[in-house]
Amino acid sequence: MASVLVTGGTRGIGAGIVDTLVAHGFNVGFCGRSLRPETEARAQALSGTYGVKVRAYACDISDAASREALLDAFTADFGSLEVLVNNAGIAPKVRCDLLDMSEESFEELLRTNLQGPFFLTQSAARRMIADAKTTEFRCIINIGSVSADYVSVNRGEYCLSKAGVAMATKLWAVRLADAQIPVYELRPGVIRSDMTAGVAEKYDKMIADGLTLQKRWGTPADVGRAVAALATGSLAYSTGEVINIDGGLTVLRF
Repeated sequence: MASVLVTGGTRGIGAGIVDTLVAHGFNVGFCGRSLRPETEARAQALSGTYGVKVRAYACDISDAASREALLDAFTADFGSLEVLVNNAGIAPKVRCDLLDMSEESFEELLRTNLQGPFFLTQSAARRMIADAKTTEFRCIINIGSVSADYVSVNRGEYCLSKAGVAMATKLWAVRLADAQIPVYELRPGVIRSDMTAGVAEKYDKMIADGLTLQKRWGTPADVGRAVAALATGSLAYSTGEVINIDGGLTVLRF
């Protein structure tokens, strides 16, 4: 079975992706900014439950040396990389109006949410192209956001970073087409996780009032199932595509 690397896999959407992939029989490596005892224990528990190889790593996606060390460690443990899931991302520490946004916040969000995944993809793709031995289906999956299109003036740096991910998906889809490595973007909508915990009451009301066609929160498992479908090659004759995991949030209505 293919080996998958999931960034930001220790919590929230990333944890849901990891759980779903191992349940589908994939060997999975996942990372967070730090490697805690409970993270390693989780990897061991998943491996024991599902009979697949699971490893946890520490990686700061915004740091070039840390990214290379992650890929080196993953390759040493798994032998090859078939699927990269660029999920790691952060929200602004403080939500504030565009007129008050700091350059420090802007730079931190772009470095973590866009620059890091872009150059991790670059390095991973080089390794994938050089590895002619694997016969498994290979692809790259970017976890974007409906915020690539939907404007939030109190977290503009986040919206800009996700709009960049959308273009990066298209760029890599074109560049990697001849290598037969499709590139996809999943755009979650309102997903219940630690990132949205602070605005849960707001979205509870909005969902009840018809924000989404399906009147419920999305879950990390909803995103995980979509990742698993892509990783198995179910949409192999497709690349550069955006798939919304949003309960109908982005369907235009009058």
